[in-house]
Amino acid sequence: MTSSPFSLTGRRAVVTGLSQGIGAAIAVGLAQAGADVAGIHLGDPAEGAVTERAIRAAGRRAVIVQGDTGDPATVQALADTAVDELGGIDIWVNNAARLMVKPFLELTDEDWHGLLAANQHGYFYGCRTAARQMVAQGGGGRIINLTSASDILVNADLAAYIAAKGAIVGLTRTLGVELAPHGITVNAIAPGATDTPLNQEAYTPAVRAAYEQRIALGRIGVPEEVADATVFLASDASRYITGHELVCDGGLTINGTVGHARS
Repeated sequence: MTSSPFSLTGRRAVVTGLSQGIGAAIAVGLAQAGADVAGIHLGDPAEGAVTERAIRAAGRRAVIVQGDTGDPATVQALADTAVDELGGIDIWVNNAARLMVKPFLELTDEDWHGLLAANQHGYFYGCRTAARQMVAQGGGGRIINLTSASDILVNADLAAYIAAKGAIVGLTRTLGVELAPHGITVNAIAPGATDTPLNQEAYTPAVRAAYEQRIALGRIGVPEEVADATVFLASDASRYITGHELVCDGGLTINGTVGHARS
């Protein structure tokens, strides 16, 4: 252990989907805790450059590439780049995702498979690639999968998205057991309603008002709050936690309050 169990000094991290929103906040949060960061995204190159500058401003090395995590060769190339440039991989965060709000009866085969390519297959490729590298290195590691509170408190019209996130929870739990003998912990973080570019269109004023009423803490979350949870799971402070889904939702999924008349 380091002098502080929360320090990531000397660690090498990979973050997928780090050009904006939660992914960008995670990449910067890991760097501020001491980790060098490699990452991939499909967004605007200018946004990726902003994240890269923020990582470097924290005094850490940054390697940012563009590509689709739904392609296994691309994920392997990302890992190879991280090893070549940073010297290895100690932390891998699967975050890249797409959102599709569409009634189940209207979903096409292309909709279904297209969404699962990033939201499910990319996580499998990331976990497999990270685990193989960490086992080869020895010394253990941390794999963290971003899921969603939507797999607990279900929203209509998100069938493909929630199916993917639920599958990732199952994968996380299984790998938590299977990779434990190698000193690798595998955990998930389930953000609740969080202000990100991914949600800009979906969060209408009416949706925002409903969330603010339903969330126990009374507000929609911000990406930095998910990043803080990720730093915890990436650090030695979480060394005895594996196969767990950490819900980061301000009390959304536990709040069943409907305004019962008081006795």
